[in-house]
Amino acid sequence: MNERVDLQEFIGGFVVEADELVALATASLVEIETGNATGANRPKAVRELFRALHTIKGLAAMIGVEPIVEISHALETLIRTADKGGGRLRQGAIDVSIQGVRAIGERVRAVAEQRTPAAAPPGLIETIATTDVASDAPSAPPPLAHAWDSRLSLGERQHLYQGLRSGMIAYALTFQPSEDKVAKGITIATVRARLAELGEVVKVAPRTVTHPVRGVVFDVLFIGNAEPAKIAEATTVAVDSLERIALPVGPADTELPIELVEEASAVTPLGRSIVRVELARLDELQEQLSLLIVSRFRLEREIVALAASGVDVRRLREVSDLQTRQLRDLRRAILRARLIRVGEVLEPLTLLVRSLVKPGYKEVRLSLDTRDSELDKAVADRLLPAIVHLVRNAIDHAIEPIDERRSKDKPAVGSLRVTCAETSGNRLELSITDDGRGIDRDAIARRANRQIPDDDALIDVLTTPGFSTRDVATETSGRGLGMDIVRRIIVDQLGGELRVRTELGAGTTFRMLVPVTIAIIDVFSFSCGSQSFVVPVAAVEEIFELAPEQRVSPPSSGGAAGVSLLERRGKAITLVSLGEVLAIDPGTSASKALVVRRNGEPIAFAVDRMLGRQEVVVRPIDDILARAPGIAGATDLGDGRPTLVLDLVELGAKIASRERSA
Repeated sequence: MNERVDLQEFIGGFVVEADELVALATASLVEIETGNATGANRPKAVRELFRALHTIKGLAAMIGVEPIVEISHALETLIRTADKGGGRLRQGAIDVSIQGVRAIGERVRAVAEQRTPAAAPPGLIETIATTDVASDAPSAPPPLAHAWDSRLSLGERQHLYQGLRSGMIAYALTFQPSEDKVAKGITIATVRARLAELGEVVKVAPRTVTHPVRGVVFDVLFIGNAEPAKIAEATTVAVDSLERIALPVGPADTELPIELVEEASAVTPLGRSIVRVELARLDELQEQLSLLIVSRFRLEREIVALAASGVDVRRLREVSDLQTRQLRDLRRAILRARLIRVGEVLEPLTLLVRSLVKPGYKEVRLSLDTRDSELDKAVADRLLPAIVHLVRNAIDHAIEPIDERRSKDKPAVGSLRVTCAETSGNRLELSITDDGRGIDRDAIARRANRQIPDDDALIDVLTTPGFSTRDVATETSGRGLGMDIVRRIIVDQLGGELRVRTELGAGTTFRMLVPVTIAIIDVFSFSCGSQSFVVPVAAVEEIFELAPEQRVSPPSSGGAAGVSLLERRGKAITLVSLGEVLAIDPGTSASKALVVRRNGEPIAFAVDRMLGRQEVVVRPIDDILARAPGIAGATDLGDGRPTLVLDLVELGAKIASRERSA
């Protein structure tokens, strides 16, 4: 019998787990570096870093990825020394640790892409081995009046002391495994996970006992603010067996040393029922939902046909309406499963900024404010490269060197702020703001050989393919580099909006509006002539009856065809005859107008009639010859014929550009 195990089946799980651990290690290193900058110690972050590296090493060893094992082992040894020394790292140790974690991440990606991971760099391993870990030794906390004192490293004692000083309560307890508990799924790993939901586990230490039965028990030291009854329930021990540990007080100094101050952070529930699911499986589930939605459209058409022939379809209509609600609930459930926190998406920016700044020459402080915003993983994967382009340009070209900033009476350290907030219509607004040079419109205008009266015209020029300001970066911040790629991602691929606001000498803000998801969306359907189209609900500001007397001017003979003006609420706005712009034979005269906004300005599109609101599956148009401005994709409304999904915002931009050049 062949008992060999095919480890290939574990690679998918390894990649998912290792990616998360690399992210955790990176976040821990950033937290440690932040603590160093403020004179604060971060023993908890050091211990989390050690556990992440230790786990990565074990996982890599299981599937035989030796380069990862070698790098993580070297780092693990380095961080273990730091933990024993009180949880502090010199800046040099942080730098080499970041290099090591980055090297691990590169090899994890190689495994994911089924490439052979590169060998561990000998120079890196040697550097890690010879790096001096600790800076000046931190002050030790007062002795703990408990047996646990001799079992804790300096870092663990500081972790406990900081928790107690921040108002947490420490408990010592003993968990004794048994066959009954194992049968119920209760192990020390279960206990650790449950306690992690209630507070922080300082240490778990095994101990052999001979009474009442011979075996191994686990002593646990825990800090948190949970009720004793909840702790006892989570660990299956008696409430009266919990031993509370008092805050140790030194004989001469009862205040917490400044180097031990660590901000108390809220405990993030990890959950005991988390199951990792490959994105491909969620894609498959969404594909099946897409087919159900198309089938429902066909059912709706059949019901309408039966009703037209005189059949009583009331009961059938009730079932159809129920199915509609159930499919909508299912769609929301699948979307929730695909959502990830924007904060996770933007985590790589911290190291990106760190790698681009030059201490003593140019320094930048990055601020991330994402709140609890979430978006679809597929959107996140497309969005991140655009954000990286903007952040890189801001640091490379917009934010001035220290001496130049001081000469302008600016703070020596530049500011780069990335914010995210949810807006109406199932969209997210992301802004990237710097306090750098700003963009010189006059210099850009000379370069582009055209007038740039405002920021709306500026973004059109900056995102023109091939346009670059690299050779005038000192005047214009070099904003042209890569901006056509940013627009392609935000506008063309995601159907979003890209705007810019800038003030010369004060800074620039790039604002992006993107959908939370792009696969299944709510749309309005309408007709122009004999053809039907749909437009995302999120893009439409309002729909109103179009009266002939509202037109305040005929189409300009010198402008774009199909464009006129419309009086709306005392203001003149652009009115576009969609049928005429798309060269569609007119049916009845246009009776409805859909209003969208481009760069804050309303544009109305005249259509023949509205057909309704529904959710549809958007399919990309992969044929490059079939792509056209203003076309976001195609869908099936149940009749088997493709229906175009229009991007009226982009179409409005193209028309505005045509008007300016006319």
